[in-house]
Amino acid sequence: MSLRHLFSVSLVSALSLSACALMPRPHNTPDALVPPASQVMVLEAMGAGVQVYGCEKTADDPTKFAWVLQGPEADLYDPTGNRIARHTAGPTWIGMDGSSVKGTVSASLPAPKETEDIPWLLLTATETSGNGILSKVASIQRINTRGGIAPPASDCGAPQVGKKSRVSYTANYRFYATKP
Repeated sequence: MSLRHLFSVSLVSALSLSACALMPRPHNTPDALVPPASQVMVLEAMGAGVQVYGCEKTADDPTKFAWVLQGPEADLYDPTGNRIARHTAGPTWIGMDGSSVKGTVSASLPAPKETEDIPWLLLTATETSGNGILSKVASIQRINTRGGIAPPASDCGAPQVGKKSRVSYTANYRFYATKP
């Protein structure tokens, strides 16, 4: 089975599960990642793409090196498989309808398989634009992550400074807006 076929099957399966999970508070959401009770979910999407890391000297010790997250490059899909948004550094989500939301992390928890998967997050919107669905977003959840962890620290040293690593990941994103 090719990697492309496996990714397609995984994406379709995840989208099907996402469609079934649309509810005010899905059972797999830890308490620390629940948005305020004054908010309701307005959109759920499956994200698929890469987390981009750069090999850099550490600020506190220039003789040491580390992979530093530079941001995601991902597309978000609705439960039928239509691309509805792009996720970029900031973190920012840009909808196909022209709306956008930028957020900041307000809570973070290790993923259940923390050695393999990036953390689950709750983000608070800091900036919105446009007139579409993302312009009303107040909170964003990132859960059910798969992959995306930085390469091993041993792969980043003086010869690799400036090198980028693009690590595949998927996640469910849930967008919440204040109740009308």
